[in-house]
Amino acid sequence: MPGAEYGVAVFGKVLVANRGEIAIRVFRTLRELGIGTIAVYSEPDRNAAHVAYADEAYLIGGGLPAESYLNQAAVLDAAQRAGAEAVHPGYGFLAENASFARACEERGLVWIGPPPEAIEAMGSKIEARERMRAAGVPIVPGVTEPVESADEVRRLGDELGWPIAIKASAGGGGKGLKVVRSAADAERAYESARREGEAYFSDAAVYVERYLEDPRHVEVQVLADAHGNVIHLGERDCTIQRRHQKLVEETPSPAVDPALRERIGAIAVDAARAVEYRSAGTLEGLLTRDGEWYFLEMNTRIQVEHTVTEMATGLDLVREQVLIAAGELLSLRQEDVRITGHAIECRINAEDVGNGFLPAPGMISAYREPAGPGVRVDSGVVTGSEISALYDPMIAKLVVHGVDREHARRRMLRALDEFAIDGVKTLVSFHKALLTHPCFIEGDSCHGLVESELMAARAAELEDGRSFAPDGAAALTQHETVRAVEVDGRRFEVRLLKPEPAFAELARRRRERGPGGSTSGAAKDAVVSPMQGTVLAVEVAEGDQVEAGQVICIVEAMKMENEVHTHRSGRVTDLSVAPGQPVKTGQVICVVSPL
Repeated sequence: MPGAEYGVAVFGKVLVANRGEIAIRVFRTLRELGIGTIAVYSEPDRNAAHVAYADEAYLIGGGLPAESYLNQAAVLDAAQRAGAEAVHPGYGFLAENASFARACEERGLVWIGPPPEAIEAMGSKIEARERMRAAGVPIVPGVTEPVESADEVRRLGDELGWPIAIKASAGGGGKGLKVVRSAADAERAYESARREGEAYFSDAAVYVERYLEDPRHVEVQVLADAHGNVIHLGERDCTIQRRHQKLVEETPSPAVDPALRERIGAIAVDAARAVEYRSAGTLEGLLTRDGEWYFLEMNTRIQVEHTVTEMATGLDLVREQVLIAAGELLSLRQEDVRITGHAIECRINAEDVGNGFLPAPGMISAYREPAGPGVRVDSGVVTGSEISALYDPMIAKLVVHGVDREHARRRMLRALDEFAIDGVKTLVSFHKALLTHPCFIEGDSCHGLVESELMAARAAELEDGRSFAPDGAAALTQHETVRAVEVDGRRFEVRLLKPEPAFAELARRRRERGPGGSTSGAAKDAVVSPMQGTVLAVEVAEGDQVEAGQVICIVEAMKMENEVHTHRSGRVTDLSVAPGQPVKTGQVICVVSPL
């Protein structure tokens, strides 16, 4: 058996029903346990790194390539063909799908995750809120029943106080979450939340709760075995987010002291017991400035950010998952848990910070990971890998551990400087800008900063060496390059400021002009798609009069909804898209002609 020298196998082979970095991360633990590894892959992932890493790999298809990893029958058939004894779902895709967990068990496969009943209980945010309320766990003020209309949303907004949050009952990862600041926005937000819930989770049910302004997102990691033992491993702070999706995670939280850690840890353990939980799970919550912690949801799977808990505790959470699934006791008791130092994770996504964090798919032309003391990289790419528009834009997770938070922060900056990724836009420079900003250094929530123009400008400056005027306007008359030279056998790095060629500005102007050397009216009036994706909804009709900033359509790209707005006021003509239609980057959606 491949890897048997690493230890005594509790299973012969395990199939990982996922892709990318999480598949490779699970494979590594399986190899240490002496377990054979089985990968599955879609057509676009034929040459993916996780396919090459596994001992065996099987093509799964049926339907669209983006849906391959959701094809339960194909995944189960691959498991049986390979002789797998168990299935690990990773995160995303089928990880929190109770019907898939049951289907695995019906086929005689061990499900490396929580019981299907626990997935169902906590997968519905509405049911989870009611269960937690009944168990005495504090929940954010709001309803514990589905909301059936935009009128009901408006009524609840008046009762709870604006702003409110509309959430998909089966949602997660920021999908199906809409913040509503006034009654005027209720209908659009309600329909959007329902649409995302149906598209991503096959459940259009939504509920409403009060939207807490500037809370910290603090979650608690729990482990539970089949023998009634439940422990927590401290908290993670995931406050730094964009579009309600996490970017930076750390443990311990800068805002949690030992007394609060003990209190929310006990709440998390009680919550896990209330649903007879088993395996690794996370109780997500919101921490207000006055120290009140409210239950938000439970993720019944391994989390993307489990890495920081592993770095701070020395535990392998995937190993615990596998052994729990094999019927073994937890490897430690609550009093044995030790959190040492500080750990930070930065998500390195293929996204364009200067364009509202839109996904930036493409091919990685060069790739070099950082290394050294206290540095860990979980990735699923190599040079030549394609970041597809079909899947999540994550390239890698960069994780560091230090003796304290400041040490970890400086170590992360060093690691970010070493990270080299060419061919696609990434968040590396954004993380450099963030980790050197006073708000992060001081451990604040950085509310309103992450998606600001200031951060986009700081990130751009760090990315390409451009200098910025005080008002944020770029000075683009020269470019900085770095060259390595040797003088008398000693290596030096020389920074060169290279002036732009005289024709560069003229070339830019010509690109902005239409045929014949004058500005093209059609190009000036056109609204184009900023990304490749699929049109989910069209908010205007041919001939409509629109105002600057109004939503024209909604495009889904890399599992995120993106609103396309008009840049000017005018009348809509030449509308060329419809719901369900694919669009390419730069494709004309419509023309907005002046009135």
